[in-house]
Amino acid sequence: MKHLRTLLLVAGSVLSIATYACTNLIVGKLASADGSVMLTYSADDYGSYGYLHFYPAGHHAPGTMRALYDYETNNYLGEIPEAEYTYNVIGQVNEHQLSVMETTFGGREELCDTTGLLDYGSLMYLTLQRARTAREAIDVWTSLVETYGYRSEGESITLADPNEVWILEIIGKGPGRKGAVWVARRLPDDCITGHANQARITTFPLKDKKNCLYSKDVISFAREKGYFKGKDKDFSFRDAYAPNDFSARRICEARVWSFFNRCASGMDRYLPYVMGIEDNVEEMPWCIRPDKPVSLNQLKQAMRDHFEGTPMQMTDDLGAGPYEAPYRPTPLYFEVDGKRYFNERPISTQQTAVTYLAQLRSWLPNHIGGVLWVGFDDANMVAYAPVYCCSTICPEPYAEKTADPFTFSTKSAYWVANALSNFVYPRYSQLFGELEAARNQLDNEFEALQAKVDAEAGSMEKAEAVRHLTAYGVRASGLMIDRWKALFERIIVKYNDMTEKPERDGQYIKTPGGDHVPVIRSGYPERYRKAIINTTGDRYLTPSK
Repeated sequence: MKHLRTLLLVAGSVLSIATYACTNLIVGKLASADGSVMLTYSADDYGSYGYLHFYPAGHHAPGTMRALYDYETNNYLGEIPEAEYTYNVIGQVNEHQLSVMETTFGGREELCDTTGLLDYGSLMYLTLQRARTAREAIDVWTSLVETYGYRSEGESITLADPNEVWILEIIGKGPGRKGAVWVARRLPDDCITGHANQARITTFPLKDKKNCLYSKDVISFAREKGYFKGKDKDFSFRDAYAPNDFSARRICEARVWSFFNRCASGMDRYLPYVMGIEDNVEEMPWCIRPDKPVSLNQLKQAMRDHFEGTPMQMTDDLGAGPYEAPYRPTPLYFEVDGKRYFNERPISTQQTAVTYLAQLRSWLPNHIGGVLWVGFDDANMVAYAPVYCCSTICPEPYAEKTADPFTFSTKSAYWVANALSNFVYPRYSQLFGELEAARNQLDNEFEALQAKVDAEAGSMEKAEAVRHLTAYGVRASGLMIDRWKALFERIIVKYNDMTEKPERDGQYIKTPGGDHVPVIRSGYPERYRKAIINTTGDRYLTPSK
């Protein structure tokens, strides 16, 4: 997804750290509670409108061309021949339970080739339309890049099907040099991993084609450019093409650590690494085995993480504001009296346009097995609603044309969710409990319905099952948006004018005549009241006489 670019001078070269944008968390099938492959994606970009990309399956006559538009600007780039047949795609999953997700790591600025025809966004959806498995997806992605050129910066790509997960890391070769250098590693089935805007593949096995693939020049090109001088066995993709620095560790790798920390004991050993301050410390591994299998709900909660209970917790200083919000206004870096400071960057962040969780299940037919759980806006502030991979209609609340970044609509899940979250953010500790309860209830309802919906579809012929599952996704989107509208109405009534209407047994307390009783005027929390006095002294002190 779009990112903020920081330029640094490293060893005489300009390095682009394309940090702070998206996050992917990934769970292998033997590491999940139900045996599914699971992966997540938060598309984090201020100003973006959240919607589901939808491409129906289709046959295409010889000579048909595919127009290409830049994923970040929508500017026309050119066209390439269309495939003879393209698969049905909704969001980040296709009809074969293939899912493709990404985060941008940027890497060395000089390797971006703006003359290439394919950006990472176009490649995601072209790959979903043309590949059936993760391994096929690697071939599709890299062959398209080799043929038409790669115009994006460095990317980490998650390619997953119901049986395996691969992480592909790729970067261009600079202006006028078509193609890219890349490496892809297969995630062990009993492991979890993640990436969050920093390349994570360091050294890799050179002779294990079952678990590692790479471009033939990934090492020789680094030698040519002066990025690497050692032996082949010591070559690190990350160190050559996206060297670590403070931002890469504290702003990016820390998000992966927060996921690992939720799933496995002993992660404190890597705190010196992710805190980003000390050098020559133990690096965090590429993947780990969780202490217990990871459930669907646990993965949702991981996407809502703000470093709670860690040294990076965000609610225990004045930056959290009077209502202890685990959010900070951007930019991430700011200056005070000529010194540069930073804000923490957790997985859950207010700039998320849409968040996905793909659940890929090998024991079910593809049209039933693939579920894309979607939420519009920050994962912490929304429930995840299901859309099956076979869906032949994009639900209206999720559709591209329902609204846009400049047009509010109560029919748009993105705008309804943002209306609520932006009302809650300024009084987070006071209001979030209401949202959290509604969010968890809807999450639980959808999860509880899943087995029933799967069984109903399993008893039908495929065509009927596809219609049934498509309709269910539409109903789920309607239920989500209706709940959020009702919650917004409730919160704005109950907490109007920075007060709170008292309740008893879920009903507002009223006078015998039906009017309101005095509202609760709690003022600022005590800690913030003390902070005010600490900075103002006796200015507001009430005279004793």
